[in-house]
Amino acid sequence: MAVSSNKKKKFNLYNLFNGGEGKGIKKEPEGPKNLKNFFKSFSIHFRDLVKVNLFMVLGNFPIIFVIIAMTGLFNLDTVQPQHQLFSNLYGMMQFDVSPVSAALFGVFGVQKYATVATTATYICMSLGALIIFTFGYVNVGTTYILRNIVKGEPIFFWHDFWYAIKRNKVQGMILGILDVLFLGLIVYDVWTYALNTGISLFNIFFWITIAISLFYIIMRFYMYILMVTFDLSIFKILKNSLIFMILGIRRNLMALLGIVIVGFMTFMICYYLPTLGILIPFLLLFGACSYMSCYAAYPKIKEIMIDPYYDEDEEDEDMPEPVFRDMG
Repeated sequence: MAVSSNKKKKFNLYNLFNGGEGKGIKKEPEGPKNLKNFFKSFSIHFRDLVKVNLFMVLGNFPIIFVIIAMTGLFNLDTVQPQHQLFSNLYGMMQFDVSPVSAALFGVFGVQKYATVATTATYICMSLGALIIFTFGYVNVGTTYILRNIVKGEPIFFWHDFWYAIKRNKVQGMILGILDVLFLGLIVYDVWTYALNTGISLFNIFFWITIAISLFYIIMRFYMYILMVTFDLSIFKILKNSLIFMILGIRRNLMALLGIVIVGFMTFMICYYLPTLGILIPFLLLFGACSYMSCYAAYPKIKEIMIDPYYDEDEEDEDMPEPVFRDMG
């Protein structure tokens, strides 16, 4: 008895992350990685980017505890004085109430509502700190998948994700820790200087920090791709990322503009349609932004670091091959 070839696959967790990979076994034709082909590639791989986004969100689950702590869900509501003279005036009012002291207390004795962190809040913050150990590995695994999508290679999500992490266990951890610390420092500096922009010196520091932030964001386009593609030290990964930030300035700025547009659109949707907007970060935002950065970065890496070696190898067969960590 013949078995129908149209039999539907049984749904399970594996098929959720690997469904549709049969069509990816045939390598897709490579075309120029320009703006026109980007939208075509993005539409073709839309479902794949949703899966990558899920890997990012689930892999970096500790950030959920940080969000819970920042919402003040477990904080205690209380009141506190607005002015440092409150305690002195309050003490005077206990012994001598006069029109003058009453007037002063009316001005400097005003209190405001405040929240106080509890033990549960600190526990959430401690659990959220685990992001420092997951961030690098998640970026390594998802970058490897996105790089293969850009190359037109077959994609096996679950296998490729863990394969990249196993091949980069030590460097993924080190670079991830450095990445989290630097991103945290940037956010802290921008927030601090933004709250003090009335002071001229802080205005200068604010714009310097913004410039450094943009430089580092563009450097991140290349850091993890270089790690999963070449056998380089952390220092050389950072150095080459800085070089590519300059060499690929046109592509980098286009990708950065796209990320800003997607981020702004997500913010507006969250603001006006919060029920729908809250789903975008969990389903597409991070995967789409990472794909834009990878789409801009990998062709430049291929042009500068990969193609020249193969062109020279055709002229000189005795030339030693470059050390690629993975070209599959």
